[in-house]
Amino acid sequence: MPKRERNKFVKRGQILELKIESYAFGGKGIARIRSEEGEFVVFIPNTLPGQTVKAQVSKTSKNYAECKLIDVLESSPDEVEVPFQDIPGAPYIQLPIELQHKYKKESTLSLFQRIGKVENIEDLFDELVTSPNVFHYRNKMEYGFSAIGYDRINKTDIDIFTLGFKRRGVWWMGDNLDKDSGLFDKLVEDNIKLIREYCEVTGLAPWHGPKREGFFRYFVVRKSYKTDKLLFNLVTTSHDLPKFDLNAFSKLLQEVFKERFAGLLHSINDETGDRTLATAGSIELIAGDDKIVEELLGLNFEISMKSFFQTNPKSAEKLYSKVIEYALENKEAIDNTVVMDLFCGTGTIGQILASRSTNAKIIGVDIVASAIEDAKKNAKRNKIEGLQFYAADVGKFINEHPEYNNKIRTIILDPARAGIAPKTLNKIININADRIVYVSCNPATQARDTQELMLNGYQIKKISLVDQFPHTAHIETVVLFEKV
Repeated sequence: MPKRERNKFVKRGQILELKIESYAFGGKGIARIRSEEGEFVVFIPNTLPGQTVKAQVSKTSKNYAECKLIDVLESSPDEVEVPFQDIPGAPYIQLPIELQHKYKKESTLSLFQRIGKVENIEDLFDELVTSPNVFHYRNKMEYGFSAIGYDRINKTDIDIFTLGFKRRGVWWMGDNLDKDSGLFDKLVEDNIKLIREYCEVTGLAPWHGPKREGFFRYFVVRKSYKTDKLLFNLVTTSHDLPKFDLNAFSKLLQEVFKERFAGLLHSINDETGDRTLATAGSIELIAGDDKIVEELLGLNFEISMKSFFQTNPKSAEKLYSKVIEYALENKEAIDNTVVMDLFCGTGTIGQILASRSTNAKIIGVDIVASAIEDAKKNAKRNKIEGLQFYAADVGKFINEHPEYNNKIRTIILDPARAGIAPKTLNKIININADRIVYVSCNPATQARDTQELMLNGYQIKKISLVDQFPHTAHIETVVLFEKV
């Protein structure tokens, strides 16, 4: 077997100082190493053109290397001061939103040219839909406890009680959140320090990742934009639980957040895996309600701690409005017909579509049974008829219902980040719908699927981008395909 040729520029584990020159899809900054041997490309996630960074090589090949960002040594000239604490979840918060949109649009459309083989993608571009709230847009945040913290002055780890976020790229190190990050609720984040101090005084230990022991694990908060209420979940291990007064902790939250307090839940997670909800753990209501109510485009949704719900509901309204706009562009293909809503989740798109069409029958399919249960409850609560939800694998559902082949005019697709499995996509294509509205949180997999759809007689009529998550590399896409 021939020996794989290695590059002559860098090796795995090497620490580099690099100047970022350009931007690639997914928030990867591009740096270049130049020498007599030629030019070598290095990708560093969460970086911007103009920055000088310290990074560690994590992967190498003959033509390029990928690095893990360690620190930003010099800011980009494009960056501006913001009054927020920097956190890993907002790597671009110092970049003006107009520039964020420019980078997102250019890098996303280039994917459809490169991977999807769509030559005229610029001509098909409809619009970039902006988030109504550029800051404080999230409706959920998970704050982690850690026994190993980050010393921002000396830039090293330190044994300290922390509550905040994991240091970027370091699973075992926490970073205290001392003030508003600009992403979630300002009142909550300005008081995380107070909650941390209250927990620390108890003498009970925060979670120690490497040792896999401790009491405090997570503090999770959900917010309703409709009611402005806050639902809290304290996640701990069962060890030392009798030493902690959950009712006193509830009273603290009620004193701090007053009428905004919706309820406090307590979850036990004794598993060693790094996740908020254990597969075998318990969850108990300590005070108040265990749900909050949110509204999307006039429809009400009850949200529990475990429910999936759009993280930026105000932007989600714009996303769904764009999906419905594309779906209803040919209203004849909706009214008095059967519409398939595949990978439907909690059925939000189907419900909105059913409420805005005449005698349309919407069939929603998703493999997650709990999401389908939520979909049924929400449809009943909103008194929307003409909906049928099935908890099933999409590919298997299509196999078991051949009666829909050549009978469906419109299909809506909203798959997970991994996109659609090739076999399942072929089954969807074989239904032979006139139109497909494809929503994606990962344009890279959507661009891949686009090539397959085009090879099977579909063409893009238009594409929009929706900025659901300002200050991150994420972008959502809505594409309308029509059968040639």
